[in-house]
Amino acid sequence: MVDPTPNLDLARRAFLARAGVAAGPLALAWLLGRESAAAETSAPLVPRGQPHFASKAKRVVMLTMNGGPSQLDLFDPKPVLKRRSGEPAPKSLLAGERFAQLNGNKNLLGSPYQFAKHGQNGMNFSELLPHLAGMADQLTMVRSLTTDSVNHDPAMTQLNTGAITSGRPGFGSWVVYGLGSACDDLPAYVVCHSGKGQSIGAHNWSSGFLPTIYQGVQFRGQGDPVLYLRDPEWMKRESRRRSLDALRKLNESERAASGDPEIDTRIASYEMAFRMQSSVPSLTDLKQESAATLARYGADPEQPSFARNCLLARRMLERGVRFVQLYHRDWDHHGDIGAGGIAKELPIVCREVDRPTAALISDLKERGLLDDTLVVWGGEFGRTPMQQSDAETVSLGRDHHRRAFTMLLAGGGLKPGYTFGATDELGFHAVENKVHVHDLQATLLHLLGFDHERLTYRFQGRDYRLTDVDGSVIKEIVA
Repeated sequence: MVDPTPNLDLARRAFLARAGVAAGPLALAWLLGRESAAAETSAPLVPRGQPHFASKAKRVVMLTMNGGPSQLDLFDPKPVLKRRSGEPAPKSLLAGERFAQLNGNKNLLGSPYQFAKHGQNGMNFSELLPHLAGMADQLTMVRSLTTDSVNHDPAMTQLNTGAITSGRPGFGSWVVYGLGSACDDLPAYVVCHSGKGQSIGAHNWSSGFLPTIYQGVQFRGQGDPVLYLRDPEWMKRESRRRSLDALRKLNESERAASGDPEIDTRIASYEMAFRMQSSVPSLTDLKQESAATLARYGADPEQPSFARNCLLARRMLERGVRFVQLYHRDWDHHGDIGAGGIAKELPIVCREVDRPTAALISDLKERGLLDDTLVVWGGEFGRTPMQQSDAETVSLGRDHHRRAFTMLLAGGGLKPGYTFGATDELGFHAVENKVHVHDLQATLLHLLGFDHERLTYRFQGRDYRLTDVDGSVIKEIVA
C-alpha cells in the first residue's frame, strides 16, 4: 500500500522541478538550501542567491513617474519643433498612428522652457529640473525608448512586468527571485506611493505566477506603514510569540500532509510580520535624521510626500531591502484651457521630485551605496510633440506617446554622464539606437548579473521571463 502522505522533501523538489527554475544552480540551490537555514533562523529567502555572472549592482530603487513625463519639456530639446510651433503636424508623420485622446487639430507644440547642457559631456536638461541637472555626471540618459501601448495601465504594466496584460511577476519580484533577500527583518521588495492622479494597480508589484513570497509589500504614506502591524493593547509580545509558534506547528502539519510550498510562504509571512513590528517603526521614524538631511531632501518627517519616500528608500537600501519602488503620480498633463498642463502642472510636479531625486542619488554616492545600487527614473511612456486638442478646445498640454520617451539611470555598472539614443527633429520617432522597454529590462537584469533569457520560471507548460520573448542588452550604456 502506498503511503498517501507525501514526503515533504520530495514534494518540494518535485514542485521546483515542475517550476523549471532555469536560473539553474543560482536559484535552485538557495531555494532548496533555505529549508535548513529557515528552520534555524525563521528568515525567508536565505541563503542568498548567486547571479549568472559577476556584477556591480546588488539592489534597485525604481522611481516610477506615473502618468508619462514630457520628455520634450524636460530632456529632449527640439529647436525645429519650437520654431514650427502652431503649424499642423505633417500628415506623413501621423499616418496610421493611434493616440489616446488626440482627436481634433494636431498642431505642433514647442516647449515653452529653456534648455541648457550640464556636466562634462553636455547632458540636456530643461530649467524645470535644476537639481537633477546638477547630477548630470552621475546619470545615464536614454532618449530613444519605445513601448507598445498608448494607455496608462497597459503601458505601466509592461514597464513593470514585461507584458501589457496583468498576471505576470513585477520586475522587483524577478529580482528578488534571482538574488534572494539581504535583510531578515524587512521585506525584500517594498513599494511606496505619493502624489495624485492616475491610479496604480497592485498587479504592478504582484509576484504573478511566482511564489507569493516574492511579491512587493506596499508601505502606506500615513498612519502605520503596514496595516495591522501593531498588536492589540491587551496582547503582550510573549503572547504573540506563543500564538505564532502554535500557528507554525499547525501550518507545518498541513505542509507535511499536502506538500504545498505556499504554506512555506504563509509561515514566512507571519514570521516577517513579527520581526517587522520592531524594525518598521524604527525604519520610518525620520526624526532620527538630521535637520540638514531633511532639508537636503526637502522632506517633512510627518507629511507624506515623494521627498519623504526618497529618504525612506535610502534607509531601506541601507538595511538590505533588495528592491524599492517609489511611484509618484500627477504626470498626465493633457492640460486645461488657458492654464494647466505643461504650463502650470508640470512645473509643480517637477518641484516635487527634482530635489529629492538628486538628494537620493548624491546621498547614496556619499555613503558608498551608489556603486552597487541601480537607480531608475521615468514613466510608462512620453508625450506627443502635438498639443492636446479636440474638436472644440485647445490646451497647452500633450497626449500620451509610445514612439519616443526618455528615462534616467544611475549607479552600478552604467556609464555615467552618458546620453544614448536620439529622436527626429520633431521628437516624434526614436531614430537612433531605438530602445524597447524589453531592452531596458534586459539591460537592468544584466547589470544585476543575470542573463534575461536564462532567468525563467515554468508556468502552464512554458518558460516565462521578464522580457517575454524579446529584448537585448544595451551594451553601449554598460561601463
